[in-house]
Amino acid sequence: MALIVQKYGGTSVGTLDRIRNVAARLKRTRDAGNQVVAVVSAMSGITDGLIKMARELTDNPSERELDVLLATGEQQSIALVAMALQEMGMDAVSITGRQAGIFTTGSHTRGRILNMDPSLMRGFLDDGKTLVVAGFQGITPNGMIHTLGRGGSDLTAIAVAAALKADVCQILTDVDGVYTCDPRVVPNARKLPEISYDEMLEMASSGSKVMQSRSVEFAKKFGVIFEVRSSLNDNPGTLVLEEHPNMENVVIRGISIERSQARVTITGIPDEPGMSGRILGAIGEAEINLDMIVSNIAPAGLARHSFTMHSSDLGKAQAALKPVIAALGPNAKVETEGGIAKLSAVGIGMRSHSGVAATMFKALGAAGINIGMISTSEIKIAVTVDETLIEEAARAVHDAFGLDKPPQ
Repeated sequence: MALIVQKYGGTSVGTLDRIRNVAARLKRTRDAGNQVVAVVSAMSGITDGLIKMARELTDNPSERELDVLLATGEQQSIALVAMALQEMGMDAVSITGRQAGIFTTGSHTRGRILNMDPSLMRGFLDDGKTLVVAGFQGITPNGMIHTLGRGGSDLTAIAVAAALKADVCQILTDVDGVYTCDPRVVPNARKLPEISYDEMLEMASSGSKVMQSRSVEFAKKFGVIFEVRSSLNDNPGTLVLEEHPNMENVVIRGISIERSQARVTITGIPDEPGMSGRILGAIGEAEINLDMIVSNIAPAGLARHSFTMHSSDLGKAQAALKPVIAALGPNAKVETEGGIAKLSAVGIGMRSHSGVAATMFKALGAAGINIGMISTSEIKIAVTVDETLIEEAARAVHDAFGLDKPPQ
């Protein structure tokens, strides 16, 4: 008897009919002789609706109270899915994040999993029950409800699979798997049969919306092999697993895009030790995630720093930097730019193949697309471009690497 964890996103449980479809799928899995744990998100639109109500009451809702409010979305879903299963004659029980033993740490609305106690879940499974677990939430050591941030249900599913030592973890969503690029942007994008943790992590952190990046990190850390597949059909999906030697034969695995980026450039910084720490420390204390960072020396012994972030964090970054810039002297200035997007080419084959950057830049140049900042890692090359040109850029680079064709 296999233990299978299945995660269903908000679209998959977006209506009562879709909830019945999810229940029917869980029943088929159970009837095949498996133990089943479903991890469920809030119904599509519910979380956004709750946030909207909070902001109609106050411009600055307490993050603690937001956690209490947002956690109710998943609790609604798990109760409805459990009821649908019971109507089909299954012995099912819904479980909140707290009951699942998910202990968290960090700031409210951005919790991180600290540890897990799966004893209650194991007891229910031993009694023959099918479990429906609330995604996106846990509890702090002092008993406060805590949410895990957008996409946190993916993290819940991976963590539950790791804690229960599940045989299979399936991330069921409204797409068939992981594609070489978003098919809505590149119509000839191809579904990947497999992808390594590192490639999936780079694509997730570079704008791919299929998986939350923290959940991929968690899976890699605990060796949880998972499959991304559709909840609407039984087609094979994409396996995400540790890399193997044959994977390096594929130079580029995929292209990802991330819109709504902003660039902050600080000029006139004294070229002295510790300046970068002061600037980035202020950004870190404001809990702003930076992406691309470029630093260089300007004339007259002054330095220049540029970095990118999501445009929604731009105001918070400006506020955090204001006292730091004031202390750096009269030459220090902050410049900001919005309306940019990031394009990333990802593949572990870069480690053993040369010329990747040249191919990418030639394709963009031939398409008449100018490049802003450039960032590289061992398995990724990323550039910023004008946001209005990002889809054209993605198609040009996708074609340049022939990603519409299966590797030889």
